[in-house]
Amino acid sequence: MNNIATFVNRFIKGGSERSRKVKVNIIYSIGIKGISIATSFILVPITLSYLGTADYGIWLTLSSIIAWFGFFDIGLGNGLRNKFTEAISVNNTKLARTYVSTTYAGLAIILGIIWIAFILLNSLVDWNSLLRAPSGSGYNLNTIALFVFTLFLFRMVLKLISVIIIADQRTALSSTFDPISNVISLVAIYWLTQTTSGSLENFVLVVTLAPILVLGIASLIFFNSSYKEYRPSFKYIDLTQFKSLAGLGIRFFIIQIAVLVIFSTDNLIITRILGPSEVTIYNIAYKYFSILTMGFAIIMTPMWSAYTQAYVLDDTPWIKNTNKKIIRVWLLIVVITVIMLIVANWFYEIWVGSEIIMPFMLSLFMGLFVIISTWNNIFVYFINGTGKITLQVYSSIIMAALNIPISVFLAKELNMGSSGVMLGTCLCLLPGVLIGPMQYSKILNKTDTGIWSK
Repeated sequence: MNNIATFVNRFIKGGSERSRKVKVNIIYSIGIKGISIATSFILVPITLSYLGTADYGIWLTLSSIIAWFGFFDIGLGNGLRNKFTEAISVNNTKLARTYVSTTYAGLAIILGIIWIAFILLNSLVDWNSLLRAPSGSGYNLNTIALFVFTLFLFRMVLKLISVIIIADQRTALSSTFDPISNVISLVAIYWLTQTTSGSLENFVLVVTLAPILVLGIASLIFFNSSYKEYRPSFKYIDLTQFKSLAGLGIRFFIIQIAVLVIFSTDNLIITRILGPSEVTIYNIAYKYFSILTMGFAIIMTPMWSAYTQAYVLDDTPWIKNTNKKIIRVWLLIVVITVIMLIVANWFYEIWVGSEIIMPFMLSLFMGLFVIISTWNNIFVYFINGTGKITLQVYSSIIMAALNIPISVFLAKELNMGSSGVMLGTCLCLLPGVLIGPMQYSKILNKTDTGIWSK
């Protein structure tokens, strides 16, 4: 144990102050994310037992559809992330507080308009029919959808505290909020299983209120302590800065919409073609392989703001050296992905039982997705940190436009089912395998011109 502690201590203390911050965040995030992963895995069988396969599939699809609206912040969160980091990098506290106050105000107004629009549209949508709820289920999905959506918008505003903490290169601290919410949900759902029969309404109440509670308390604590000098205030709202935040934010917003189409439409496509039960199978495989994407995210999340700071200060050697180390980690992920694929069926049977049959092809394409998406993220995080994302905007739009028809064709016309949906996603991500490294190289070598530099 002493040897391990010594190694960890040397690992943390080596390198620049920026590197030390990244390492500390990665090490603490591993433990925090481990709790999150364990909790999410425990939640699956408990939720399946409580709701059943069909209702669980309905919840997964409904929540993924509502999560689409999370991208309608027009990218203000990501805009704040870059701008806040830039401001505190040059010790401009007043400007940083202006960015925070303006973002809170702008996001509240935007989400208020969206909420009113959703109320008007919700009455025109038959959610029970759209999600193919079993006849005689006894619940009104329109009411549930409105409730979930309302709390989701509150969560979006409250989650800005996470953006600020991440921009301050304290990602490990920010990453504690979701695990705490998951633990609260897990305890509450387990209590429901012991005291009530399966109820979608009760389940929704628990899982939507937990993050609101956690983020609300976190906002009160941090804006009255560590981030008191950045606390949002009406007198610091500056609409001239909103243009700066939104200008970068709108480009992030377009990318987010494209990502939404590429990733979040899968559940709806599967529901419409194969039924809600197949969504459950798809998400079991996704959750299994997401161990790797979440693990890689632990490393990459603090890199965004670190890259922003390094780029602002023109610390190119640090960027290059860091990127080489991350690529070595990616090679390890490729190896682990292959191992996970080999033992996948054995793990599924232990995890969710033998009643649910998991297609090998679905696992194969999930593994391919992990390899492609993690490679792309190595370069996307750097590019996002520099704010030169116009090329990413155009490429994302093209990929999003192709994703749904390709996924539907593979799933339905070639009869590949949910495996075809994931293959379609993989095919749409392939161009980024080359585009990302090319732009990264051009930016560092200062040969980026035209669309590569915007």
